[in-house]
Amino acid sequence: MFINHEYITKLINDTKNVSLEEIQEVLNIAKEKRGLTHKQIATLLNIEDEQQLKQVYKIAGEMKNDIYGNRVVVFAPLYVSNYCVNNCKYCGYKRDNKFKRKKLTRKEIQQQVKILEKMGHKRLALEAGEDPVNCDIDYILDSIDAIYKTENENGNIRRINVNIAATTVENYKKLKEANIGTYILFQETYHKPTYEEMHEKSLKGDYNYHLTAFDRAMEGGIDDVGGGVLFGLANYKFEVLSLMLHNDHLEDKFGVGFHTISVPRIRKAEGVNLQEYPNIIDDNTFKKIVAIIRLAVPFTGIILSTRETANMRKELLQYGISQVSAGSCTDVGGYNESDDHKMTNQFSLEDHRAPIDVLKSLIKDNYIPSYCTACYREGRTGDRFMRLAKSGQIHNVCTPNALMTLTEYILDYGDEELHNIGFELIDREIDKIENVKVQQLVRNNISKLKDGVRDLYI
Repeated sequence: MFINHEYITKLINDTKNVSLEEIQEVLNIAKEKRGLTHKQIATLLNIEDEQQLKQVYKIAGEMKNDIYGNRVVVFAPLYVSNYCVNNCKYCGYKRDNKFKRKKLTRKEIQQQVKILEKMGHKRLALEAGEDPVNCDIDYILDSIDAIYKTENENGNIRRINVNIAATTVENYKKLKEANIGTYILFQETYHKPTYEEMHEKSLKGDYNYHLTAFDRAMEGGIDDVGGGVLFGLANYKFEVLSLMLHNDHLEDKFGVGFHTISVPRIRKAEGVNLQEYPNIIDDNTFKKIVAIIRLAVPFTGIILSTRETANMRKELLQYGISQVSAGSCTDVGGYNESDDHKMTNQFSLEDHRAPIDVLKSLIKDNYIPSYCTACYREGRTGDRFMRLAKSGQIHNVCTPNALMTLTEYILDYGDEELHNIGFELIDREIDKIENVKVQQLVRNNISKLKDGVRDLYI
């Protein structure tokens, strides 16, 4: 198996006492944006010196800006079912929690989607518990169909990423045919003894089956996959190195690694006692993790959810985060405009701002909020996307589309403040586009958007 526990443990132990000079050498290599070896990643994970940590953050921020510019992709999760046969110790949806389970009907899904569209969302992450009876693949496929076919006054959802349990090649083929974006699955923890302890008497408890889900997904034709772990379950150094080994395995076997990596931390949930988790990481360690992942895989998107506070999200955008959720709910039916329902959340959230407030904050910090989904629709996925990113040409595609989707948002959902600060940012960013033809195309398309022509992208 490609997650070699002995190898990872040896890497961590062998780099515990490296000199400041050796660490500096790795930092100099990181600046080249070619990624890092396993030993180099382990070396950085052992950094304790404050000055060198500041260097890690600075290099990560510069790298993120060089590759992604100041764009930040915005999305929201949509939980369609909390039926679950698993008993994951860290999850509010676990089997032992006794609450009234729910899955949304097609009509209820479309109601939720209309609310999300009114918030301005164009990209969703579909989420569901694992239950082969109450939430089978046909239910998921029907949910995807319902989302795509929901029309709102200002358009529809353009891309659905899917985060559901590990499944078969045949089912992944069906998801591909349903036109999903990225298939997302968290290993939760790569440390096998911890994994088995966390998932006792659960369908999810088969470590190897879960670990090889992306192999089956890619065999099923899905070329964009997103990994992640739940930080706090096992030693964070082991987890980061394991993520890199997993990424390398996919690159070696399929030619492309993770499209995205998510970095959730364990949070409070029904039936979860955080005092039982000795590997919970503090904020400073978390910042180091995000920055090192950016140095290790320069061209991979890093996703941060509303599990983190607004202040933490603001800071981590400087160290490598490229995608954030906004206005999230983690309960089934949670986007209802009435607040007379009460469900069980999968976990607690820390950032409760409305999407428009998240956008205002991003713009004030000189980021371009992006609702773009053009790469999926134009077939720029998998290794094709990575080639474009590594060539440096992604700016000529992503920045124009980000500006156009921000324009759409402002016109459809913006208040006076967003109009003022948003169009000021857009004008400033258009002026920065070096390619004269692209610059003029963006100006023309934004003019068309203001005249009511929609869904423009390049």
